[in-house]
Amino acid sequence: MRRMVGRLLLAAMLVLTGAVAAADGEMSARTEPSVYRLVPGDFGIYTDGTHPAETTKGFNDALRWAHDQGYTTFIVPPGTYMIKKGVKGQPSPDARINMVPDMKLVFEEGAVVMKEPNDAERYELLYIGYGADNVTIRGGVFVGDRDQHDYSRKDSPYSSGTHEGGIGILAVGAKNLTIEGIEAYGFTGDAIAIGGRGQLIRDLYANHFVSGTIGPDGKPAADPNRIRTNQPVSLNHELFGKEPYFELSNNINLPAEFDLYFYNAAGDLVGSKKEARVRQRIRIPDGATSIHLAFERSTNTGSYIEIWWREPSRNVIIRNSELYDNRRQGITIGGADNVLIENNVIHGMRGTAPQSGIDVEGGYGQNGFLNTNIQIKNNEFFDNASYDVILYDGNNAVVEGNHLASRGAIGLAVSPPFTGALVKNNHFDGARLLVYHDVAIVGNKMNDSYTFIEGPNVTVDGMKFTDATFNVNSSRPFGVEVRNITMTHNKRADSGFGIWVSPIRVTNMTIIGESRLGVIKTGNATGNVFTNLRVIGHSGGGLPRGTYNGCYFEGAPDNKRELSINSGGEYVFENCTFKAPIVPLGIYHADADVTIRNSTIELTGDSHGVNVGAAKSFVFEENTVKANHMKRADLEIVKINDYWQRNNPADVLKAVIQKNVIESNIAARGISTMYAGVGAPPYIVKDNTLYNAKLFLKDNDVQSGNKELTK
Repeated sequence: MRRMVGRLLLAAMLVLTGAVAAADGEMSARTEPSVYRLVPGDFGIYTDGTHPAETTKGFNDALRWAHDQGYTTFIVPPGTYMIKKGVKGQPSPDARINMVPDMKLVFEEGAVVMKEPNDAERYELLYIGYGADNVTIRGGVFVGDRDQHDYSRKDSPYSSGTHEGGIGILAVGAKNLTIEGIEAYGFTGDAIAIGGRGQLIRDLYANHFVSGTIGPDGKPAADPNRIRTNQPVSLNHELFGKEPYFELSNNINLPAEFDLYFYNAAGDLVGSKKEARVRQRIRIPDGATSIHLAFERSTNTGSYIEIWWREPSRNVIIRNSELYDNRRQGITIGGADNVLIENNVIHGMRGTAPQSGIDVEGGYGQNGFLNTNIQIKNNEFFDNASYDVILYDGNNAVVEGNHLASRGAIGLAVSPPFTGALVKNNHFDGARLLVYHDVAIVGNKMNDSYTFIEGPNVTVDGMKFTDATFNVNSSRPFGVEVRNITMTHNKRADSGFGIWVSPIRVTNMTIIGESRLGVIKTGNATGNVFTNLRVIGHSGGGLPRGTYNGCYFEGAPDNKRELSINSGGEYVFENCTFKAPIVPLGIYHADADVTIRNSTIELTGDSHGVNVGAAKSFVFEENTVKANHMKRADLEIVKINDYWQRNNPADVLKAVIQKNVIESNIAARGISTMYAGVGAPPYIVKDNTLYNAKLFLKDNDVQSGNKELTK
């Protein structure tokens, strides 16, 4: 289907550009001043997959000639074009197709470009270098030598030996690049890699600095607490004429902050920048030809820093393509700004790490390139060995509308060096989600997998989980915000919701069905805040510490396990509902401080209602308890310990039970403290109204205003 679309697009393009047929029915070599359709024989190009050296040279000659002639579209007819292998361990511009600027390179249906089998750790099939701007690559099949490659050799004694540098299409510092409708597979490294060009301009050592600073007039001034460059540093490199920006990096024994002074050719101060930072991209003012640097340091001993020119690729689109069966990745973004990757199918990345569909990784922390403004939208991922998408370093990304389906792998990882991502409306289909900080996760769904979310500054909003595990490991209190979440469990997997490390806020969350891991798994986090948490059809389990506002807990009809408090710390339930056939809520920790207020407990079976087995403090007030399915009159509805603990030391140290309404269908024990244990303190039991149910209290309890009525 995609190839048919490609043919239709090409036909439409030829009509629009005025292409005409020659008299003999063949397409003329030059159909319109802007369009050239390659005649392979004119340039010694072979279309049968032979003669790679001649074919490679011919391709590059033809592209340069077409560019020099003013053509802006270069059409490649059907055929198999073999691109020669390079010299091992050396850059090989003559062993690749070198793209020219201002050109659409269009491959017709049936055009295949292949890499000659080789033993090099690094190679490229198609190269788009710095200055090759305004380029479109459309259509074509790009094939690597993965299956015929010789992996036994190294390019040099110091190289890695992993043979992960064989790339289909490589862009280095290109601007306004579109790659669309291609097929790329079988590379020893990546199908596509987009990176930047960098050049070390100057390195400065200790002897380049002297004591002192630069005054407001731009002249040297004494300052025993600072050092400055002893001579102006020239900005005359030819690259500054193309991109007037630089950065300082790799500082050793120098602070990350510095003051910067710009001078013209006459030595006059033309500008300054206070508190500039290492790795900051700094623009050279018009007319500036040199700089002075000043650092807050009292000695120049061991000082070192580098001045770099760097230019990422900019304004890149990769779309409507299929990338598969490459050893390393489908796409690497290794130094780019403003990239859109959309509507691609990326699968089968396996062989050497990272084994990712898309990896946004410029090595910025290792003196590499910064990635910024990356959009990954509406792509299909499956069968990738380790990752579908990695946002490893950089800032500002949107990952939206993707189907992340590499089951058992990581669908998306947002790593600590990356800042500022929006993850929206994706489907994690058996693929995991790992997120560290500064991420908004909105409107996604996940099934048969799990998350790791650390924070801070992470929001999870509108996500739907099915048979999945949602773990929040907030590194700081309230560093993760969770809202508008639906989780559905079918007891098919170890799914569940877990809160670890630090407390979080949870708003409008619904958990449906029985989880094999219990209701909510919890670590040591205390002080969580839950608002409108709804747990429906649960199979029991523990609750995390925190405050619960307007929450609803309903056990499964055949549930035989209690919803319980098994940890010390403070629990507050306001305006909540507990409904279950067996013990809607149990409290079993000697350091638990539990308050239940203005809430409803509905017992749908013949069982205890609220069971306090141990607690530091239990406050139960202004609640409604409904126990209308009781069969045994000796069961306690709200009780402090039980018959079997009556001779043990009391472990409920405080209890206040007041202003509640308790109703039963039989004359059961509505409030029971009789078995609290040896040495139990007086409990306060006041102003309760019991319908049919009875009080069953020990002698030292403080009781008043209670009513036992028949209903």
